[in-house]
Amino acid sequence: MFKGKNIVIGMTGGIACYKVCEIISYLIKSGANVEVIMTKNATKFITPLTIETLSKHKVVVGMFEKKEYIEVGHISLARKADLVLVVPATANIIGKVANGIADDMLSTTIMATRAKVVFAPAMNNEMYNNRIVQGNIEKLKSLGYGFVDPVVGNLACGYKAIGKLASREMITNYLEEVFKEEKINV
Repeated sequence: MFKGKNIVIGMTGGIACYKVCEIISYLIKSGANVEVIMTKNATKFITPLTIETLSKHKVVVGMFEKKEYIEVGHISLARKADLVLVVPATANIIGKVANGIADDMLSTTIMATRAKVVFAPAMNNEMYNNRIVQGNIEKLKSLGYGFVDPVVGNLACGYKAIGKLASREMITNYLEEVFKEEKINV
């Protein structure tokens, strides 16, 4: 299902970053080309080297640090993407996108792409249930952004509650459905 698809993964800063490795591996084994943008906070949880090794591509972190791009980085990735997956999606990136803030490589790429953008949130249950966060999610859903909702599970804070990143299977199954829908509409 992912053969020949260009998927840009945006990793934000959360403990669930380590789970993205499994998602990247699965997508590549399924034929996708995966390129990754990490926020600076994401690099505190997992190194770019780990992600580069898995994806076989340079990881982009800063807006201006990568000189090998001839094109403007966020525009190049935005145009190349068949789909953008933000995982784990923090309250911060959800709020930025919902309010049109583009101040780092990931948020500017999301603003510049015409590809489907899918968020897979992971955060503390109190943050996830916050009315502002829920309002931002509803706003993005109304604008056509996709969401793979978090599940109830053991959170880093010690609680068992909503906010745990959905499983790799749930996320990749959702992406498969997105691509099936796009074929119908083409």
